[in-house]
Amino acid sequence: MRTFAFMLLVAVAAANVVRADVFGSGADTFEIEFVTIGDPGNPADTTGAPNPAGSVPYQYRIGKFEVSEAMVDIANSMSYLRIVHDDRGPNKPVTQISWYEAARFVNWLNTTNGHPPAYKFVANRGLRFELWQPGDPGYNPANAVRNSLAFYFLPSTDEWYKAAYYDPTSGAYYDYATGSDISPTAVASGSAAGTSVYGQPHLQGPADITLAGGLSPYGTMAQGGNAFEWEETEFDLVNDMASSVRGTRGASWGHSSDFLRSSVRTPFDPGLGASDVGFRVASRIPEPSTLLLGLVGFGLLLRTKRASP
Repeated sequence: MRTFAFMLLVAVAAANVVRADVFGSGADTFEIEFVTIGDPGNPADTTGAPNPAGSVPYQYRIGKFEVSEAMVDIANSMSYLRIVHDDRGPNKPVTQISWYEAARFVNWLNTTNGHPPAYKFVANRGLRFELWQPGDPGYNPANAVRNSLAFYFLPSTDEWYKAAYYDPTSGAYYDYATGSDISPTAVASGSAAGTSVYGQPHLQGPADITLAGGLSPYGTMAQGGNAFEWEETEFDLVNDMASSVRGTRGASWGHSSDFLRSSVRTPFDPGLGASDVGFRVASRIPEPSTLLLGLVGFGLLLRTKRASP
């Protein structure tokens, strides 16, 4: 029984660190692999942009990889999203996608799995994006952009920053999303530690999302290089205007190492797309999986049988 209990604890710990969520149905399915960002209440960084940045008082998850073209194509095929994007290949990061389109994709992730949408689009106003209001279920006065009842969402500036630059082991922040203050080695593709996809010819384009450089201390890929990424947060950090410019960060395959630094955050119009701007998804911490609940049930059954005369 001790062996089983140990295995159960290991399984629970593993499930809290890495988990892939499945979307779609039948042949049209895809997975988003998430890593858990723990250490709630971590100190903020005062050396980057914005200042301070990176302190998050709760646990959450963030996509290990950027969202790919194939993921958006499947969502398009199963809905009326009609998101148009660059066409470089199914495993490339989806680019040329506006903040509003990224938000609608996130809403689809929520609603297709029985969760409330994260972002408010008004159908009778041409799917115009609006802030949540005090009378709306899930309204959060601290962030009227995101519905607090949603499960999936675009990462805020602090959620993105922490996942990229904070090392939970040392308690330190680094300048680059490879766990180092030294600029990463520039590569066109690969997953070796200490590398990032940057400094490449523009016509080359980004790498596949799973071959976009080394990992951050938390285990995310390509938060430095490959493609810029949308933040949920307005560039001025207030989140009080539906049409306000949003923050982007992380740099792309064609930029220099300077753009990969934690001190660089750039504004961009939420209604526009760009050939080097993509995004990744974040989420709340899920409830214990049915697999783990099954393991618990099996353990209780085993204990009962052993206790029987």
